[in-house]
Amino acid sequence: MPSNAVMGNLLFLYTASLGVQSVTVNVDPISYIRHITNEVFLDAMGSSVVKSTLMSSLPPSVAVLAPSSAGSGSASGASSAAASPTFSPLYQQIKALITQSLQSGEWKPGELIPSEVELAGRFKVSQGTVRKAIDELAAENLVMRRQGKGTFVATHHEARAHFRFLRLMPDVGEAHAGESRIIDVKRLRAPADIARLLEMKSGDSVIFIERVMSFDGVPTILEELWLPGQIFKGLTAERLRDYKGPMYGLFETEFGTHMVHAAEKIRAVAASAPEAALLNVAENVPLLRVERISYTYGNKPVEIRRGLYLTDRHHYQNELN
Repeated sequence: MPSNAVMGNLLFLYTASLGVQSVTVNVDPISYIRHITNEVFLDAMGSSVVKSTLMSSLPPSVAVLAPSSAGSGSASGASSAAASPTFSPLYQQIKALITQSLQSGEWKPGELIPSEVELAGRFKVSQGTVRKAIDELAAENLVMRRQGKGTFVATHHEARAHFRFLRLMPDVGEAHAGESRIIDVKRLRAPADIARLLEMKSGDSVIFIERVMSFDGVPTILEELWLPGQIFKGLTAERLRDYKGPMYGLFETEFGTHMVHAAEKIRAVAASAPEAALLNVAENVPLLRVERISYTYGNKPVEIRRGLYLTDRHHYQNELN
């Protein structure tokens, strides 16, 4: 009969699993991992014996606050019914905890995160479990592995990140950064369609940006951006013009917003007269219209970007796997 049989692992909020309201550290609720390891063996009489060991990543110094006994019996019953645990693979649980640390800013973009051994000790899991979690985070471009150096939080200041969201590539030569010309920056009330896409209320404050991107001196992309005004307070045309790095790098450094992934819609359109004038082409020239919604941690939309791409010297390139 096998020994050290692991019966299951559970990641949960303390509230959901044990029916209490919170585990509190300096009045902040926290999440943690618990494990139950069962060792099955035979005793001298030949009977099966199970030895269970409970392990937890919750520091022993943390006090668990029991819920108030106030409240009706029906409320207590509803609370108990809502306390059913949800199971998921252990490495997914570790991945969720690491992502929480990224989202909270415990490790900033570009910073080295703890080693797999340190994380395994922190969460009371095997190094292999941590490695599998980090592999998924790396595949999702949330972290970057560097041979011989460790694992770092992904940042838009990395050269390889510059073209992760911009898929327009030159027909000849290597891809390189373009020159940005800011046309307009203003604070507006969100139109209904923008508010819906950004999961805001219609009329909430948004920042509108219009710019032209040129490559080798040729205007190539005309785009407009819509950003939540609450997140991007203080973003002005002057700051955009003065900043020399990628725009997403500015959002990350100055506004604490890291773009994690995006969804795009693409269609062919004809250039209107105002659009043609800004791109220095004839009216009705074919353009590629790309509408992008960019998301930060927690699948929260934080940018709408609508671009018109001139493709006489460029092409849209994507890799599918």
